Amino acid sequence: MSTKKPQLRLGAFLPSTGHHVASWRHPEAQADGGLNFQHYKRLAQTAERGKFDMIFFADGVAVRDRNQGADVLSRNGKLVHFEPLTLLSALSVVTENIGLTATVSTTYNEPYHLARKFASLDYLSGGRAGWNLVTSATEAEALNFNQEKHMEHTLRYERAKEFVDVVTKLWDSWEDDAFLHDKESGIYFDPNKLHVPNHKGEHFSVRGPLNVARPIQGYPVIIQAGSSEDGKDLAAQTAEVIFTAQQTLAEAQAFYTDVKGRLVQYGRSPDHLKIMPGVFPVIGKTEQEAKDKFDQIQELIDPVVGLNLLGSMIGGFDLSGYPLDGPLPDLPETNGGKSRQQLLTDLARRENLTIRQLYLWIAGARGHRQILGTPEQIADQLEDWFVNGGADGFNIMPPWLPGGLDEFVDLVIPELQRRGLFRTEYEARTLRENLGLPRPVNQFSKVATREAAIA
Repeated sequence: MSTKKPQLRLGAFLPSTGHHVASWRHPEAQADGGLNFQHYKRLAQTAERGKFDMIFFADGVAVRDRNQGADVLSRNGKLVHFEPLTLLSALSVVTENIGLTATVSTTYNEPYHLARKFASLDYLSGGRAGWNLVTSATEAEALNFNQEKHMEHTLRYERAKEFVDVVTKLWDSWEDDAFLHDKESGIYFDPNKLHVPNHKGEHFSVRGPLNVARPIQGYPVIIQAGSSEDGKDLAAQTAEVIFTAQQTLAEAQAFYTDVKGRLVQYGRSPDHLKIMPGVFPVIGKTEQEAKDKFDQIQELIDPVVGLNLLGSMIGGFDLSGYPLDGPLPDLPETNGGKSRQQLLTDLARRENLTIRQLYLWIAGARGHRQILGTPEQIADQLEDWFVNGGADGFNIMPPWLPGGLDEFVDLVIPELQRRGLFRTEYEARTLRENLGLPRPVNQFSKVATREAAIA
């Protein structure tokens, strides 16, 4: 029997200049990082040196601030960045083992486009692609896609469920051994191993098949980030990794138990979903040095940017007419991100925070867990959540880049390795194998049909 400790999983969340809202103003940040390939190349290779499971790029299809004037927008350093699948395709050439994952919305995309692009990325990378499945949350995105109004929250999730159903059918268009490439016989593929999805549903009509072979991983790893009731239920049905935001171990344990407990009704094993809360680490040789580093970047926050950030995170509401040092007003229910609005409203009421205090609180971690301390103190807290049923791993959110990632790789990773909690070498080549996830059986194959009959 193996005595090796369970291994935690790590993702590196890499916004262009860092996760803090003022990161681009940090003296050591790469201010033009959003459109600087050499910057991203360095980040990806640093994360791979640290043996991270994956790098992760968030995305949206609009300028994320609300409808503000150019003067207001000019203070935000994160408005422009590469389209993530294009960027990950380039990074696949300069990395070998690390997973390449990105957000692509089901609200303003079509299943065929998405299935084709991710299948292509999986081949380009040798089986390292991952899709962060989200539903778009902002009115600004709707206005870029022939819509005057954003789709309702419940409808977005209904569409998302059917969307992923269509995408997986397209990925399964060809069985793994369909392509014979037999020059002598002239047979390129076995026609018995081609399956035309011919999907007709409430939201989509897609004939197929996909014009890319079945991905190397079967499916790219499917990731989600929603924590609303709709989001948790969608994750239980479809997700293999979930990024989430909790502040305490008790909250993390409750979320972990809730979501993993939902998998059984969909015939899934709890081990087939990895829960990875976000963590915003500020690292110092001493705890005081870490606090000083955090204070330094907090002082760079422009109040206008801080207020806009808070407004967007509570559902796109304009707070400019309220006193910064007054309480957060009562808010109507949002059609945007419901779980984050609830988290921030509860926090403001519980801690009696002013609007200014609340935007300062979210400026770094955006509602995720924030840890300030030495490498040993940070490792202590990660280990506590991992061994006590709060997480399978973590999505690390460096405050500024590249320095915040360098420090985590050089200082915290060795401490986790010393404790036997994290790998010293990659176990395999594909993202799915490194995460300990099974390769899905083709739903149209005879094996899948036989397994379904037995079940």
